[in-house]
Amino acid sequence: MTMAIELKLLGAAIILGFIYWAADVVSVTAQRGPKWNAGNREVNVPLTGGAQRINRAFGNFRETFPLFAAAVIVAYLGGRLGALTMWGSWLYVVARAVYLPVYALGIVGLRSAVFMVGFIGTLMVVAAIFV
Repeated sequence: MTMAIELKLLGAAIILGFIYWAADVVSVTAQRGPKWNAGNREVNVPLTGGAQRINRAFGNFRETFPLFAAAVIVAYLGGRLGALTMWGSWLYVVARAVYLPVYALGIVGLRSAVFMVGFIGTLMVVAAIFV
């Protein structure tokens, strides 16, 4: 049995989640120091610059991923996979792969456009559930 491309792309999105997490850990630790990272973290040292942007990008991923994952799973279980879910899944995964470096580099305007591409991808998957 061949795995649906949408499920493979969901797996790719999970890997992206690990990449976002790792980028956040590395950038936060670089700014706050390993002593803070290994400690109880009772004092929250404010982040700045790229570390702050990467931290926000990771937070944004944590907000969008559950919606995408749920949409793919519902579409799969409901037998609604097709061109709409395939292209929507591709849009989401590619946009999320591009989003992290664009946000980390502080490219104003492009970040919002890339976010919208991923959002539209998720909406395409959701739409397939109802059409």
